[in-house]
Amino acid sequence: MDGFELLQEELFALIGQKLETHQFKAAHRYADLLSEWNQKINLTAIKTPEEIRRKHFLDSFSCMLVTNDTPTRKMIDIGTGAGFPGLPLKILHPEMHLTLVESVAKKTNFLSLVVQELGLKPVEIITERAEIVGQDPDHRERYDWAVARAVAGLPILVEYLLPLARVGGFVLAQKGDTALEEIKAAQPAIAALGGKVREPIPVALPGIPEKRFLVVIEKIHPTPAQYPRRVGIPSKRPLS
Repeated sequence: MDGFELLQEELFALIGQKLETHQFKAAHRYADLLSEWNQKINLTAIKTPEEIRRKHFLDSFSCMLVTNDTPTRKMIDIGTGAGFPGLPLKILHPEMHLTLVESVAKKTNFLSLVVQELGLKPVEIITERAEIVGQDPDHRERYDWAVARAVAGLPILVEYLLPLARVGGFVLAQKGDTALEEIKAAQPAIAALGGKVREPIPVALPGIPEKRFLVVIEKIHPTPAQYPRRVGIPSKRPLS
């Protein structure tokens, strides 16, 4: 075995829940596809079976610590890369409508293969920049959760995510040990975009010494129409 079966006990220790048999098989197949494709194109720098299990799957499933108690009818994952955290969460919430946004076509080609192979529906895959999607009326303020992992610093990231969350919905950013400093720096942007940050949730993954946090921002007001700004502007001139 490749060690992936350890995911079940690690997941139970983390969130008090295990995958159903069909969910575990889907996650395992996804991990196999990721390993196969990583040999052809550089989908992710995380390549060993142990790292894939913990840093991709278990890390993605840790989002359940905050999403379990709220509506998850519609979720959008910005800068999803090889599908994390969105696709693992879709495996756990098969009824959820998931939208994956990734600007690199070779990665969205991989996502399409995974979705088809695992029979995941409904899943929408968009090859586009976050700034464009955030101004699209089909997506703007339509989601219960707008999530992202390892995309940008929080002052930049909130301009990508908050326009997509509905009022009463949430933003979830998975962050490392800079989370508290990033939250402080992002407070003006969060307020300007209609959000209110909650107390960050620390996450301890087995065998991973680095600190991790789930940063949750509640959408309390509509985002002003000028946000997100044009492609490239949020990263060049973060709101302050």
